[in-house]
Amino acid sequence: MTKLLLSVHVLAAIVAIGPITVAASMFPRFVKAQTGDHDSSGEERTPATAALLHRICRGYTAVGVAVPVFGLATGGQMGVLGDAWLIVSIVLTAIAAALLLSVILPGQERLLDQVAAAAVNGGTGASSPATTEPATAEAIRSAAARLAMVTGVFNLLWAVVVVLMIVRPGSTTGA
Repeated sequence: MTKLLLSVHVLAAIVAIGPITVAASMFPRFVKAQTGDHDSSGEERTPATAALLHRICRGYTAVGVAVPVFGLATGGQMGVLGDAWLIVSIVLTAIAAALLLSVILPGQERLLDQVAAAAVNGGTGASSPATTEPATAEAIRSAAARLAMVTGVFNLLWAVVVVLMIVRPGSTTGA
C-alpha cells in the first residue's frame, strides 16, 4: 500500500505542480508583453495566451490538492509524520499553497483586468505601445515584476520540498 500511495503522490506532484510552476513562471512575461515590451524570441504574446496560462494555474491548483493528501497518507503509512524533514516539507508546502492562493492567482487576475482595461482605454484593443498609456503600462510592468518574484519564491519552495523528499535527512535509506 505504501508504494501505491507514494506513486500516486509523486505522480500527482508531477502532473499538478509541474504545470502550475511553468505556467505561473511564464505568465508575467506574457502579460507584460501587452504593454509593448517585446523580446527577440519572435513569439507572439497575446492577452489570450496570458489568460490561458492563468486558467492552467487555476485548474491545476484544484488537482494539486491531491499532492499533500497523498503525501500525508504516505507519511502516515511509512510512520514518518513526526520526522523533522516531513514537518518542514509540510510547512513549506503550506506556505507555497498560501502564496499561490493569496498572491499569485489573484495577482494574475488583477493583471489580466489591467491589461483588458488598458486595451479598452486605448480604443483599439490591440496590444501595441500606443494602446496603453505610459502610467498604466508602467503599473502593469511593475505588478508583473512583483508577481514574477513571488512566483520565483513559490517555485523555490517546491524545489526545496522535492530535495527534502529525496534526501530525507536522518533517513537510513536516504542518499
